[in-house]
Amino acid sequence: MNELTNTSALELLTFRVADQEYSLDIMSVREIRGWTRTTPMPHAPDYMRGVINLRGTVLPVMDLARRLNLGARETTDRNVIIVVKLGDTLTGLLVDAVSDIVAMTEDDLQPPPDLASDPQMSVVRALTVIDERLVRVLDLASVVPSLTEDAA
Repeated sequence: MNELTNTSALELLTFRVADQEYSLDIMSVREIRGWTRTTPMPHAPDYMRGVINLRGTVLPVMDLARRLNLGARETTDRNVIIVVKLGDTLTGLLVDAVSDIVAMTEDDLQPPPDLASDPQMSVVRALTVIDERLVRVLDLASVVPSLTEDAA
């Protein structure tokens, strides 16, 4: 059964955060850049590292480890910022390292178990196995806070 009818192709960018593997739909990724020191903003949530100047645009940078409740990590020159676009908003996601780009189909994804007591799982849209490693596929809309959440 190698028939690929009714399956949509998907490319995922895989990366490491706090010694765990995650991925995002490559279509939401705008660029990957090296770590740049951020300017902290007052009253920002603890997972927001601050902002950087990205070619004239003020880019908020989120510490993905803190956002996923994986604990604070020391930032080094090896860290990278994945610039993602959700709607009209650009956000930088601070991760430990980018791993690979993998192609698969929606059929390769499995829904995560319902672990309501674990807040981290609410941001995981699916799970997939890549080279015998279980990789979490993030739901970007759940990870990046929406500016319109409070207006609803």
